[in-house]
Parts: sequence; C-alpha cells; structure tokens
Amino acid sequence: MASDVLAGRHALVTGGAQGLGAGMAQALAAAGAQVMIGDLLDAGDVAEQIGAEALRLDVTDEGSWEAAITATVDRLGGLDILVNNAGIELSGLMVDIEAEDVRRMLEVNVLGTALGIKHGLRAMRPGGSAGAGGAIVNIASVAATIAFPGIGGYSATKSAVDRLTRVAAFEAGKLGFGVRVNCVYPGLVPTEMGQKLAVDMAELGLFESPEAAVGAVVEQTPAGRLGEVADMADAVVFLASDQARFITGIGLPVDGGMGM
Repeated sequence: MASDVLAGRHALVTGGAQGLGAGMAQALAAAGAQVMIGDLLDAGDVAEQIGAEALRLDVTDEGSWEAAITATVDRLGGLDILVNNAGIELSGLMVDIEAEDVRRMLEVNVLGTALGIKHGLRAMRPGGSAGAGGAIVNIASVAATIAFPGIGGYSATKSAVDRLTRVAAFEAGKLGFGVRVNCVYPGLVPTEMGQKLAVDMAELGLFESPEAAVGAVVEQTPAGRLGEVADMADAVVFLASDQARFITGIGLPVDGGMGM
C-alpha cells in the first residue's frame, strides 16, 4: 500500500499500547496518518517510536471517550479514522462459565466498541467537532465466524461487534454522516493475547499442549500458518483509505481462510 494513502488523515486507535493495536497504529502512521493511541496501559514508548501521540482511555467509560475524542481533535487537528481495537479474551468451558468473566468481556468488547462508534460518529458527522466524515474500523475476530472450544463468551462478544458494525454503517449512511463503518475478523496471531489463548486451551484440557492448540488452528487454516500483525494492520489501513471508499457495513476476514 502506498506510503501516503492516508496523508492528511487523523486517527485514534484504542488498545494501541501493544499487540495488534500497536501494529495498527504503526501501519496507519506509515501510511501518512497522524495517530493518537488510546489505552489504559502506558503507550508512550509505542507512540514515540512511530511519531504518534498517546492518551489514557478507558473504553468502558463515557466520560473517558468524550475526553479522548476532544483531545484527539484538538491535538491532531481532526478525526477521520477510528479503530476500535481494545478488547479482552477470558477463556472458559461453557459448563464452567464465570458470570464476571462474561460481564467484563461484554463491557470492554461490546460496550467499549459501542461507545467508540457513538462518539466517533458524533465527532465525524456534519456539525461534529471534526465534521469531515471518515471511517470507523472495528476489530472483531475469526471467533465470530467459527465454533472453537473454550471461547464461548469471547465469541459471543465478537459476534456482537459484527452486528454493531452493520447497524452503525446502515444508520451512518441513511443519516448522511459521511462515515463508513466496517470490521475485521483477525485470525489467531501469536501476540501476548494469542499465546495466552493457546496456554488456556491446554489448561482447560482441550488440547494436550499449547503447541497442539496452535497446531489445530493451523490445521483449520487453508493458508497453513498463523496470522501476522502486519496482515491485520494492512487490512485496517485499506478499510480506512479511499481505496475502500464504496465499502461499508462489512466484516473482512483476515484469517487465512479459517472462517470460510
């Protein structure tokens, strides 16, 4: 993708202090966007490395979103791209499901994304604090499209991200906001979260070892490998760019064919 495909754009990436979010922030910056990283974790080092800025953002808190949007518009000079990446995964068998684990995933993965869409649309729509339209990219998961053991609650929340995406895209189009809303279904990537998932699968007794769990994923993936951070980041850049100008309301699988 051209290095200037997002030149003049202003992006906010949630959960960008590490893992996929850090890679997405880096890719957006490399494509020419000015980037703000929002996270509960300290994202200062990542921001410094890629020439971005950082702020504290609790995606489950309405006031935190309001402050983050205001700061992004003020400090970057606008908001054209919002990447709702922040999310958590808590494994567990359905027979042993913990109510508090499900609540926490609902808060971060579903409520956090919903609030991001809300405040992103308000800022980008005509008359908003940015007011120039733009693109929202939500990060769902291949778990929203397949049945894989040990992640029932997580799968449910990522399926909800897909539905939020499609309804938001419809509303934004019908109301003339000039904002496209799409989501990405990442496959398994060996980030810290991905590695922990493999360990969890073994500890739950679903696979003999973390390596066996990873092997099962690769076996179900026609491309024959795990995903890489760059695979997911490039998809986000594409959906945020004018190359996707007639694409809205979709879920883009970036999973090597696992969810086909």
